[in-house]
Amino acid sequence: MTTTETRLLTAGDLLRLYSEGVRGELIRGVLCETMSTGELHGKIVTNLVGELWTFVKPQRLGTLLASDSGVWLERDPDTVREPDIAFTSAERLPLDAWNTGYSEVVPDLVVEVASPSDSRREINDKAQMWLRFGTRLVWVVHPDTRTVDVYRADDPAVRLTEDESLDGLDVLPGFACEVGALFEA
Repeated sequence: MTTTETRLLTAGDLLRLYSEGVRGELIRGVLCETMSTGELHGKIVTNLVGELWTFVKPQRLGTLLASDSGVWLERDPDTVREPDIAFTSAERLPLDAWNTGYSEVVPDLVVEVASPSDSRREINDKAQMWLRFGTRLVWVVHPDTRTVDVYRADDPAVRLTEDESLDGLDVLPGFACEVGALFEA
């Protein structure tokens, strides 16, 4: 009888693979390759980044990151996830901090845009994972239903429709954005 041991990858391996054209995330050392998500996904991310940027930047509230940036969540074995959008407050990540690798600070807000291949369970599990690691607010955008699910630790998820507003709550006090605006051309 023979056994084959799978070599677990590190965050450094993932950075090297990315430079070779391999795109993905690490889940406890295992590479989970990701694919391009398409134009609709990109438009939604861009629309929401624009809304967040015009609120966050002038007030110097923190750092906004978009896809492919990566957040290093666990070590030995390593977990590196790529939220579609992440906001980290200036109190937790100084504005002048520059890191050529993955962020090691868990974001205050994470936005995930569901892809057509994502099941509701998978995207819910991902939102719950962010909360377990300390993210305070998670927005999951569902292009198929034009809705956003809002997740907070210890609270049930709330679904917002196109005619309702996203609220930054205590993570981004004063931020508001109509859900419908995310789906505008």
